[in-house]
Amino acid sequence: MNRTNTYIERTPDGRRLVVERVVDAPADAAWDCLVETRTWPRWGPSVAAVRGPERIGPGATGAVKIAVVGAWVPFEVTTFDEGARRWTWRVAHVPATGHRVAALGERRCRVAFEIPLVAAGYAVVCRRALSKIARLAASRD
Repeated sequence: MNRTNTYIERTPDGRRLVVERVVDAPADAAWDCLVETRTWPRWGPSVAAVRGPERIGPGATGAVKIAVVGAWVPFEVTTFDEGARRWTWRVAHVPATGHRVAALGERRCRVAFEIPLVAAGYAVVCRRALSKIARLAASRD
């Protein structure tokens, strides 16, 4: 059974709470889940819908419909590194999660969310999202 780990780490965006999980799928499959906006509602418990590009990239903008309240809020991708498989964003003009994938061989990878420390309570949502990403990425393989 895959285990989710949580720890504090210094990231390019400062100290963040990192929630990560090893996924039994190729890194490219997990990365696609994170950058294809049509998949976000399938794995993101807080995302009901997305308006914007089909695949995010540097400076991408759009809006996400927050599942709990039903409100649309703007988002902007603030960093995007395809080679490192890492991106961050601002949601409603507030720094939000970072997303990253690291290959651990051909058919395994580590998927992680970086959470601003002031939003540490969001870790429970990220843990749930990682379980969904693991299933979704494995089904793409």
